Amino acid sequence: MKKISLLPADIYQVIDKSLSSEQDKLVLNMLYMPIIGNIAVMLYLKLQSEVASGNYISSELSHHHLMTSMGLSLDNIKEARLKLEGIGLLKTYFLEGNINSYIYELYAPVNAKEFFSHPIFNIVLYNNVGKQEYNRLLNYFKTPNINLKDYTDITSPFNMVYKSSKYSEFEINTGEIISKNKLNLKYELDYDFDFLINNIPKNMFNEKCLNKAVKELIINLSFLYEIDPITMADLIKTSLNEKGNIEKEELRKNVRKYYEINNDNRLPSLLFKNQPEYLKEPSGDNTKRGRIIKVFENHSPYEFLKAKYKGVKPTDRDMRILEMLLIDLKLNPAVVNVLIDYTLKTNNNKLVKAYIETIAGQWKRSGIETASEAMQLAEKEHKKKTNKTVSSKKKEVVPTWFNEKITESKNDDEEANIDFKNFIEEFRK
Repeated sequence: MKKISLLPADIYQVIDKSLSSEQDKLVLNMLYMPIIGNIAVMLYLKLQSEVASGNYISSELSHHHLMTSMGLSLDNIKEARLKLEGIGLLKTYFLEGNINSYIYELYAPVNAKEFFSHPIFNIVLYNNVGKQEYNRLLNYFKTPNINLKDYTDITSPFNMVYKSSKYSEFEINTGEIISKNKLNLKYELDYDFDFLINNIPKNMFNEKCLNKAVKELIINLSFLYEIDPITMADLIKTSLNEKGNIEKEELRKNVRKYYEINNDNRLPSLLFKNQPEYLKEPSGDNTKRGRIIKVFENHSPYEFLKAKYKGVKPTDRDMRILEMLLIDLKLNPAVVNVLIDYTLKTNNNKLVKAYIETIAGQWKRSGIETASEAMQLAEKEHKKKTNKTVSSKKKEVVPTWFNEKITESKNDDEEANIDFKNFIEEFRK
């Protein structure tokens, strides 16, 4: 995807395709907000307010206007925009020019019933707010249950009230009529359904049941619970009815049960995956240190730690440490990667929770947000610590990026082509 720098002078227009109601706003504030945060919801409602009543499209406005009216930085607005895009509430179109132009299309949130039956939203909400608050929200959106057993339905049918009459001819054209629009979640992945099908015996599986809705469910479940096609095939086998069709609710239950068994009865959540673009170093730094920073910035902590395990899934204990760093302390992904690398290198390949918490707490209090800042502070604090200890003949083991002073790119091919794989291989030596 093309990297685009957002500037305060860039203009935007809003097209409201949501036709949002008061109920939609309740869903946004009560159900979406625990997942995407209050700033993203504020941005959605602000963009919606830019559209004049009955027009469905706003006038041209600058992003500086958005910054001043919301009291937010451009970086905050961009991150909130990405969250709205990812969750299916916004589509963004870009036109390059002397002053860049954006079109923001707003889409309606799913309704409460769709939300609570969604394979991702429902589970993540439960995990984020807890059982008690989840049940409160669920009960809030439940319709009242009135016993109609002793009542008689006396509703008049259409043809009893109206009759047809002759009218002059006219041409039916509904193409330009505004309508309520929703977006499905979008994934940049190519799910291998052929591989999945080949791992299910043909005599027990009806391939025709893999319609669009079922495929979408499988992709959503696979993403949320991090399940590969082979494991998903096994779970589908246990979710088939006598006709060989997939029972969707049974598949949900089986996938969730499988995940809980392998994750200490915990449920998954959603994380803002990689380092936000605005917190990345400018492109063009081809020094060894610059390329190492790119490794920290362009991989999620899960991917980075998994690579340290030589491709094996990290232990549940280490995964809980990642969750503590990302969710509880809200450290940025690149900062967590630096912390992982520093801790493993200086602590005999061990992730000791108490040790990590001490460093992470200091970094959080110091306002560390970027990989470069984390690396500089790690070097500074490590020098303080080693200066206080008695010198030893044993060679000190430190990360490869410590004291890295290279300011120009070398011609050596091995140095010029350092990448994620090479960096990980260096770590294992």
